[in-house]
Amino acid sequence: MAGTTKTEKIRQQELRAPDSFQKVGAEAGDWLAQRQKLIGIGAAVLLVGGLGVGIANEVSKRNEETASQALGQALAVLERPVEGVEPAQPGDTEPPFKTLQERDEALVKALTDFLKEHGGTRSATTAALSLGKAQFRLGNYPAAQEAFSAFLKDAPQNEPLRAGALEGQGYSLEAEKKYDDAIKSFEQMDSAGGGEYLAGMGAYHKGRMLILQNKKEEAAQVLSKISADHPNTAAARQASERLAVLASEGVKVPAPAQPAAATGQDAG
Repeated sequence: MAGTTKTEKIRQQELRAPDSFQKVGAEAGDWLAQRQKLIGIGAAVLLVGGLGVGIANEVSKRNEETASQALGQALAVLERPVEGVEPAQPGDTEPPFKTLQERDEALVKALTDFLKEHGGTRSATTAALSLGKAQFRLGNYPAAQEAFSAFLKDAPQNEPLRAGALEGQGYSLEAEKKYDDAIKSFEQMDSAGGGEYLAGMGAYHKGRMLILQNKKEEAAQVLSKISADHPNTAAARQASERLAVLASEGVKVPAPAQPAAATGQDAG
């Protein structure tokens, strides 16, 4: 369309001066041509925009696939055995690690390199959680907190692994004796889900932090509710053990609350 308009202008310039009617007609034709050109450009923009979205989606998909494969390679470090801990397997191509610490150091390096290359992908979010755990095991508590925070920032709110990340973050803060901050992390665990094993663990960890702060009666109040709120769970069993210790120390322990009984009208 742009080429046709240019040709039309050249042709008009070659004509001898037209009369008024011809001039008006030529201007009207030129205006129409320009409008058609603009409409054509608009349609092209829409088309290119749609193609751009499609291309971007395809590129994003490929980036995610590449990142997923790269994360698998980074986590392959965990498949290498550790001397005295895991036996070597037939077909192993790399020597075993000498210690668990050596393996975690290799894992931290692999995941850090991965995140530099594939930051912003879903696999990077997963990698941040694994990195946080490895940093915690190595005693790098600030680095662990940073990794757990990165996971929690990017992971969907309905991600089941959020509870584990909050627990890891709380442990890292606890290791630095930041008990109030640890409690804030642990308190979010129950609302984050995490499966049957982690049910009630947020309250249990809060109770532990209160004991460490020498707030034992308050801890007893928190721990005594777990059996009613989360019966037959690991948290309930561990809370009962803590309560027994507190009682032996002379702390007033509330009577365990009973689970709320189901209510309903008798059909008869």
